Amino acid sequence: MSDIPLSAGRVEDLFKAKDGTYRFSRWGREIAPVVFGIDDVTLDHLKDAMAEVVGIANMKFTETDPELGANLMMFFCQDWDELDMVPNLDKLLPDFEILKSSLKRSGANQYRTFSFDDNGGIRVCIVLLRYDEHMAESPIQTIGVGQMTQCILLWGDEAFTTDTPIGIIPQNGMCIVKPNYAALIRAAYDPTMPPSATDSSHAMRLAARAELLLEDMIEDDA
Repeated sequence: MSDIPLSAGRVEDLFKAKDGTYRFSRWGREIAPVVFGIDDVTLDHLKDAMAEVVGIANMKFTETDPELGANLMMFFCQDWDELDMVPNLDKLLPDFEILKSSLKRSGANQYRTFSFDDNGGIRVCIVLLRYDEHMAESPIQTIGVGQMTQCILLWGDEAFTTDTPIGIIPQNGMCIVKPNYAALIRAAYDPTMPPSATDSSHAMRLAARAELLLEDMIEDDA
């Protein structure tokens, strides 16, 4: 687990889009999740793991979004064609047939998309997961932590190509968000920070707050 603070340059890279522009966004409302395609027992374990990540941001899940009902929608399937049976998914994802063809062609096992409120904060996140052989090798707790980490902020398109934000505790096999990324998530939800940003100077402020939080976390664990 890394207790080395993330540099301002690394933080900036974490929120860069493919075109090189900086785009940061956090949830602008309480998160109301709903999950389709898994049994109730698995669902309970998944939500518990997801809630651990939400807690890092000093947030809690809510039962219902007053405007939308649910604002984090996660769909599990064995094959992308199974999603054809989900009612109204084509309304949530208007170009779903094109998207499905692209996911098949690339061999992808996951996809997520976000929409935003008037302040640029995350309003809705939709996650599609194909439970393939690779995903089947991971415990549901690892999947929950990993997926919620991907959903808690609007990360850049290539944020984690060289480093994963999650780690496994060898003693018990439990998955956690690495301390330096946990500090970054908590800093991102600091009430004094904006819900969205497009100026890369935001990364410097974010990195500075995360470094202080990481120091506090290390002292608390000492």
